Amino acid sequence: MTTARAIGRSLRVYYAPGRAERLDAFHRRFLGPGGLAFDIGAHVGDRTASFRRIGARAVAVEPQPRLARLLRLFFGRDPGVARVAALVGAAPGEAVLRLNTANPTVATASPDFIAAAAGAPGWEGQHWDAAIALPVTTLDALAAAHGRPDFVKIDVEGYEAAALAGLSVAPRSLSFEFTTIQRGVALACLDRLAALGYGAFNACLGEGMEFAHPRPLDAAGMAAWIASLPAEANSGDIYAALDPARLAG
Repeated sequence: MTTARAIGRSLRVYYAPGRAERLDAFHRRFLGPGGLAFDIGAHVGDRTASFRRIGARAVAVEPQPRLARLLRLFFGRDPGVARVAALVGAAPGEAVLRLNTANPTVATASPDFIAAAAGAPGWEGQHWDAAIALPVTTLDALAAAHGRPDFVKIDVEGYEAAALAGLSVAPRSLSFEFTTIQRGVALACLDRLAALGYGAFNACLGEGMEFAHPRPLDAAGMAAWIASLPAEANSGDIYAALDPARLAG
């Protein structure tokens, strides 16, 4: 599959009829008019679009050149969206992004992620067949440039712990993607978030927008839940909030 066809597939999935309404309702837990959200790993911009529909400003960070061009097409004339073509990591500098031509959703700056995917059930046929060197910024640097966010969404394929290492002030709420092939990365993220002062966590599996737990868990409880998941659960998002009420199912 070509990259263009793969992006087209993502557009059909992430802009499917009815999804926008569900996404907006979910995001209103964390954001309102006048708020600021960071979309780290913006991909085809569906989350950025949701943030804008509910009246929040957005910083859309997407390092893949073809996807960055798509975001310029979607949001280039929107003064409420700042677009950043960079990786987000622990410190400013440069890193290599490994591209998956047939599946740009899983481009990654983490060699460990690629190694974990090799031979893993559900990851058959994935090939990272190109690479580009890109600038690296940090969450702290983005906050200094654009303002302190109310909500941060991080989806960077195994580079989540590196991204959180560049954050020193806790936003009101935050999410990061996890995979069952790299549970250790999720545990490292939980440790970092606990150190930043978060004590309440919940999760969504896959692309679902419903919490897995009726009440938020503490970091130890969330770590135990991640450890208990079967491999076929594959992936999801962990949500953290300074106010536990935002995470009630």
